[in-house]
Amino acid sequence: MMVGAGTQEDPLDFSALRLARAYRDGELTPSVHIERVLERAHERGEKLGAFSCFADDLSRRQAARAEEMLRAGNGVKAPLLAGIPVPIKDLVEVEGLPFEAGSPALAGNVSTHTDGVAQDIMDAGTLTIGKTTTSEFGMSVFSESPLGAARSPWDTRRTAGGSSGGAGAAVASGIAPLAHGNDAGGSVRVPAACNGVLGMVTSRGTVSSGPHGLDGPGLARHGMLARTVADLALGIDLIAHARPGDAFAGTRSIRSAGCGATSSVESSLAALDAREVSPLRIGVLTSPMVAEVELAASSLEAVERARSLLDALGHTVVEIPTPMTPEDWQTFMPVWAVGAASLPLPFGPAGSVEARVGEEAAGVGALTRWLRSIGAGVTGVEYAAALARIQELTRRMAEAWQGFEAILTPVLSEPPVLADRIPDDPHEDFDFQSRFTPFTSVWNMNGFAAMSVPIHRTVVEGVTLPVGVHLGGTRPGAEGVLLSIAAQLEALDPWPTLITP
Repeated sequence: MMVGAGTQEDPLDFSALRLARAYRDGELTPSVHIERVLERAHERGEKLGAFSCFADDLSRRQAARAEEMLRAGNGVKAPLLAGIPVPIKDLVEVEGLPFEAGSPALAGNVSTHTDGVAQDIMDAGTLTIGKTTTSEFGMSVFSESPLGAARSPWDTRRTAGGSSGGAGAAVASGIAPLAHGNDAGGSVRVPAACNGVLGMVTSRGTVSSGPHGLDGPGLARHGMLARTVADLALGIDLIAHARPGDAFAGTRSIRSAGCGATSSVESSLAALDAREVSPLRIGVLTSPMVAEVELAASSLEAVERARSLLDALGHTVVEIPTPMTPEDWQTFMPVWAVGAASLPLPFGPAGSVEARVGEEAAGVGALTRWLRSIGAGVTGVEYAAALARIQELTRRMAEAWQGFEAILTPVLSEPPVLADRIPDDPHEDFDFQSRFTPFTSVWNMNGFAAMSVPIHRTVVEGVTLPVGVHLGGTRPGAEGVLLSIAAQLEALDPWPTLITP
């Protein structure tokens, strides 16, 4: 493995922003560049298990269309991300591509429609490359599905995290500068930390689940993974889109076009100028809120490193008590399990004898089957009580944090784990996941934006591994604040931007 600071001499290693400039300056064309991208995607992607499928023919057609966008005259600006590789996670549908969601229950399934967030990404002229690997139905923070597993390029014996593990591995290894992910309990931020990249889950309502998806309880939201803060900002701008009927859109305006347009992102990038961020109040939490676990020294060192940088930048950084406990977090479990039980699998109602027999015969993973059986036993009254309790905890958090612009915590309790440490027993697996990610799902409960920043590294048995810190919002619409803080950290203490497996 080579750890590099990103010389950016090879266009394959360019950031999205640098690649966009190369297209506009005539250094490159998308149709030529895509051939090298696909070659790297197949070589590195197969080594890391980053992709559930490749989309070579689609990507070549997209490259030709991106060139048309870039050549367009009459004062029409092409989307800034035209020609930029942006793979899509295999929990989102793209018409004509396989949609298996990491499960043998959907093996061979091909999508007949394109989900809205994927359409927004592709309408900006991006190059899909393929669908990235996920855990089965996104139910695990490890991308270890019955159909394959994603590994970290820092150490291919170790998990790439999940459920957006393939996306994290693809970005970290230089296959793509930017990748789509989604997150219902840490599924963007955990793989970001395991792969040493940035990952943001957006605020509830920032990215529409429509027109085909539903919002449900609002735990799951879309996000992006990238190597630089500017690229991450471009990706979030690209997918931020309200649609008619969104349950959580609030007062946000509905836009039907223009995602990633130069005019909108240039102002966003200007806001990331590290010199222009006013002093903020940032709370620090290191007491686990999801599970009782002793944090590794490297997790605490990462927080201290970030805290020292933020102090040096003039921010007020204050240690604060936790507003909730692991016992409070158990409220999350019934809602999560009912989500698993609600998956529309073709074997009969979850928990029924025919469903259990069909799922096992089809090769559905033990964790998915266990969660579905639990969810099938949750009554309507219990589910309503769990939703009410989540809202009570969200209010408690918002009130406790109203004097702060962000909350700093570890992302993980320890560095990315060896894949053979993940338990086979589903109950033990779930408990292990909870201990590994003792902070992330709290922000799925409260609905605020959150991100992982790859600020630190540690050495385990002679191997350098990434260690992230977690920046959590304290109110809806915190994406800009979090990106600004991350931009300051990046400017003051930049991280490695390319890992060659």
